[in-house]
Amino acid sequence: MASAAKRLEAVSGTAAPQIAFDAVTLHLGGKTIIENLSLGVRPGEFLCIVGASGCGKTTALRLAAGLYRPTSGKVNFDGQPMREPRREIAIVFQDYGKALLPWRTAAGNVSLALEAGGMPSTERPARIEELLRTVGLPGHSGKYPSEMSGGMQQRLQIARCLAQEPKTLLMDEPFGALDAMTRQGLQDEVLSLVAASGATVIFVTHDLDEAIYLGDRVIGLLPHPGRIGIELPVNLPRPRDQLSTREHPEFLRLRRQLFDFIKATEQ
Repeated sequence: MASAAKRLEAVSGTAAPQIAFDAVTLHLGGKTIIENLSLGVRPGEFLCIVGASGCGKTTALRLAAGLYRPTSGKVNFDGQPMREPRREIAIVFQDYGKALLPWRTAAGNVSLALEAGGMPSTERPARIEELLRTVGLPGHSGKYPSEMSGGMQQRLQIARCLAQEPKTLLMDEPFGALDAMTRQGLQDEVLSLVAASGATVIFVTHDLDEAIYLGDRVIGLLPHPGRIGIELPVNLPRPRDQLSTREHPEFLRLRRQLFDFIKATEQ
């Protein structure tokens, strides 16, 4: 009930932002990557960011994670300035192969987050099994990443992030390297996990259909420098369905708007 109430507040816009960009500009290597970005992400909201290559999507995510500090403006988390990475924020990377430790088993990779959080060693095995079961990997605790498919490795990375019990989950094109069926299955798993946990999500993707399917709101960035060019609320029923949601007239309308936006930015 609490997570449902949080999502209702997020979608209706009544909650104060959990992550807030206030006139953020970032210069890197003599170039302006992000310019005057103001954006609030409310607790429990699922925000998707799309845009042409090089528009600053990943950079915005790194600012939200505290990995970059703005050249001007500020990023706040729960009303406090973001000066460094925080345990309440977990990041799921696209390159799961590099994100996982190859010398650790699935259980060992998940344990890494529990160790960092100070969980006693006697309590870890039960929590690890619970997390692996949650992401659809029961019985795989003894496998190494090299013995797992791409979809399984990405599930493992998500399990490790969930072990942090984050308030916010930042996802950088996490399904971009997966086949279509695996990708759709993981989309639905993420929606279920987020609904259960009440976590806030910022999700970066090139896939317009994916952004609309997952999001409560979609932001499109203009390139060179990155700044908001379009903002669309996604008023589609939840729970989402891979067939009926994608056939919904509102889905098709939003997809056309985003397609036209991206096409215009690439000209």
